[in-house]
Amino acid sequence: MNLSLLSGILIFASFLITIFSYFFLNELFIFSGIFAWLALILLFRKVSNIKLLILLLGLSFAIFLFCVIKDFKIDFERAILVNQYLLTLLIGVGFLRLIATPKNENIKELPTGKNSFIKTYWGVHLFGSVINLSSLILVADKLYKRASLSKLQIILLTRAFSTDAYWSPFFVAFAAAITYAPNLMTSKILVIGIVLAVTAFFITLRELKDCDFSEFRGYPMQFDTLLLPFLLAILVLVTNHYYPNLKVILLISMFSILLTSLILPFKVGIKNAIKNLNSHVTTELPKMKNEIALFLVAGMFGVSVSSLLMGYNIDFPFKDFDAFAASIMLLVFILVSFIGIHPIISIAIVGNWTMDLNHTLLAATFLMSWSTSVSTSPFSGVNLTMQARYDLNAKEIFKTNLPYAFKMYIFCVILLFLLAKYLGI
Repeated sequence: MNLSLLSGILIFASFLITIFSYFFLNELFIFSGIFAWLALILLFRKVSNIKLLILLLGLSFAIFLFCVIKDFKIDFERAILVNQYLLTLLIGVGFLRLIATPKNENIKELPTGKNSFIKTYWGVHLFGSVINLSSLILVADKLYKRASLSKLQIILLTRAFSTDAYWSPFFVAFAAAITYAPNLMTSKILVIGIVLAVTAFFITLRELKDCDFSEFRGYPMQFDTLLLPFLLAILVLVTNHYYPNLKVILLISMFSILLTSLILPFKVGIKNAIKNLNSHVTTELPKMKNEIALFLVAGMFGVSVSSLLMGYNIDFPFKDFDAFAASIMLLVFILVSFIGIHPIISIAIVGNWTMDLNHTLLAATFLMSWSTSVSTSPFSGVNLTMQARYDLNAKEIFKTNLPYAFKMYIFCVILLFLLAKYLGI
């Protein structure tokens, strides 16, 4: 058995144990984290950004050792499991690609013009809200086969996809927000996120008002394919209504695998369904190594830093977490992302340190930082994928989206102040 195959089985076992332990036997939960870490060990040599991960691991172990010497309290179980539900969501929604990916049709001519830009933008955005990065890659691959990606296409792909992080419950950013701010008001976060996603679209159109769209080539999205993921959304919402104490992350993960298992045989037949599911587990799950590595290591690093801070009784820098404090935090998160600090690392550090703050305002700040950073930072997973896969220049992407990031920051701050006023902070 090769390492990739074994790691895929371990990742899937981690996923299943997480769901089973939540509903039936919580004592098994620790094994889901152990299996995830074992899978990471098997895949570690193939992980990108390995230097950063080794640095974070080294710092984590050094801080833990220091805390042991100083007799500070350390929650080692949390260090292993802190991002486990986040990983479970990532793995669960990954199965939706098997039933929700747009048809791979042989298209002779790509649509052109401004209308094509708008349809492709929302196609990438809506599909990306459910099947994540697969949506961007699907469209970008088709466009890249015809010619090198143009500036307009780069703007569309990076912004249409990244704005999913503002609102989508199926997005890893939302899982991170729920993990570190579990008492958030979901409906308020969704409204704010959707407003920001629409705002980002109109800001983009405004920036491109003088551009010639006649040469722009888009991609004809089949929006009927979205019916299946929307069915999932209805299942989650109805279940959450009757059982509000159940974790939404787990509901999404559970219904994702159940819906895929039920629908896939009708689409491709039982024999091919089994083959596709097996291939996904043994081939596609190991490909999530970069995300798995980042989330596990960032979670451990966040717990180590919070152990140190709490050991010295160091309080949050702001006495009151209001809109001003949230705006400063957002700015810091965005700026450090530009030098390679992924939002999950920043969120893991602050999230372990701020459990007594208003979770709705905190979650909104987390999601805003994630979305704005992903679109612009040369080190984000999206832009690293774009650079490697489509031979793009990191500096050009950064320069192109930097003014957009600044404008989105301003709008985010306005909404943070409105949200704080609504919450009475």
